[in-house]
Amino acid sequence: MSGGYESSSLAQDDVVRLLATYTHIGTTNVDHQMEQYIYARRADGTHIINLKQTWEKLLLAARAIAAVENPADVVTEASYANVPIIAFTNSDSPLKLIDIAIPCNNKAAQAVGLMWWLLAREVLILRGKVSRDGPFLIENTEIMPDLYFFRDPAEIEKEQAAEEFEAGQQEAITTEVPLDFTAAPDIKDWAAEANADNWNGQPAGQEWGQAPAVNQW
Repeated sequence: MSGGYESSSLAQDDVVRLLATYTHIGTTNVDHQMEQYIYARRADGTHIINLKQTWEKLLLAARAIAAVENPADVVTEASYANVPIIAFTNSDSPLKLIDIAIPCNNKAAQAVGLMWWLLAREVLILRGKVSRDGPFLIENTEIMPDLYFFRDPAEIEKEQAAEEFEAGQQEAITTEVPLDFTAAPDIKDWAAEANADNWNGQPAGQEWGQAPAVNQW
């Protein structure tokens, strides 16, 4: 759906993001309707999704969403107004009742988060709220793909507790003991002490001829 226009083609930065989050990695199984979106198969049997097909179907889904004026009505109108059903599909996903299948790795949290980020950005670009030439900005705030990544709150608390513990240990190690340089040291006169000792004095003599004292047992 890029229509061959360079402005709508897949940018190099987006390719790097897709590869970094393993969006192109499928499963070892493939549905017969998903074979058209498979680029190759690795030696271990894992199917590689064609990212060009992913991008084209993403643009198609963005146009379908942007055509609805009120975003809150997208799910409601889908039940009776013949609005296309959009889904992120892996290599083994069945396409029954799905109108627009976006091939991607829907089993990795970062890959799914990145796909939501790309889809939201493209919808806003089509509505003229975001420029394709610049960063993804909303109210002068850059929206990063990390905001779309799901993280377990329990894991976040564990990481924060570990960081606080390490910071406390590091602070205890690097605590410096203050030194008082104003106190005068106790200086001793080693020469006076040496002169006070009488080295010329004769030691007490001992009578070697005297018989030793005998203990009375």
